[in-house]
Amino acid sequence: MCALWTSLVLAVERGRHKCRACGQRQSFRSVWHSCRLSEASKRKLLEHFVLGVPAYRLRFRSPASLAATERFFLLIRRTMALLEECDKALVGSIECDESAFGGKRKGKRGWGAAGKTLVFGLLKRNGVVRVFAVSNRQQATLLPLIEAHTAQGCLYYTDDYEAYASLQVRGEHVVVTKDKGRPKGRDHINGIEGFWSYAKHWLYMYRGVPQKFVHLYLAETSYRFNHREQDLFPLLLKALKQIDISQIQ
Repeated sequence: MCALWTSLVLAVERGRHKCRACGQRQSFRSVWHSCRLSEASKRKLLEHFVLGVPAYRLRFRSPASLAATERFFLLIRRTMALLEECDKALVGSIECDESAFGGKRKGKRGWGAAGKTLVFGLLKRNGVVRVFAVSNRQQATLLPLIEAHTAQGCLYYTDDYEAYASLQVRGEHVVVTKDKGRPKGRDHINGIEGFWSYAKHWLYMYRGVPQKFVHLYLAETSYRFNHREQDLFPLLLKALKQIDISQIQ
């Protein structure tokens, strides 16, 4: 199947579509129309989602049941995740950093704390952000993500963590050192650290995120951040109607 063929199709008889690139015919069912809720209910739920209202807060005023609301919100997050992955490689000045997401718990603190989700982020200065849930902070895990989502020859800003040592081979590399939590000199990674604050503040209202859906909630926060100057309702409505449900299942 051609990548993102749903944006390159021609309508033919009985709801089947033909890819302009390869001519292959396939049935098409959008994410929006795959949900059995009424048109008015879906629009109302999408409006609540855009405003950041969690499903549990709609349990008495939702046009659908709590389970149906959660399923529809999950479809929206899967769509956001697909849209974030389809973006082009980042170029220019890139800030790289890791963070741990999760509530306060007894026991060890820091990177070895139990119940935490490790997250790696790439932020183009004055641009967009990409975030990924990772299993560890090792170079073998982080470097492939950097190579896949940034162009050769970028200017990388990182802290002094050893996993970033080889970035000078891929492009220019500026190591930011800190004194009591503040960067020394004019170099900094304030952009990606600001996003961590934004993401944790946004996710706090959900009162906990299921571990198997962490990557979808991260995609939601990055999509909201990357389109923070735009009205999300028409953007998401258009995407939900154009993307085939098979692409996110």
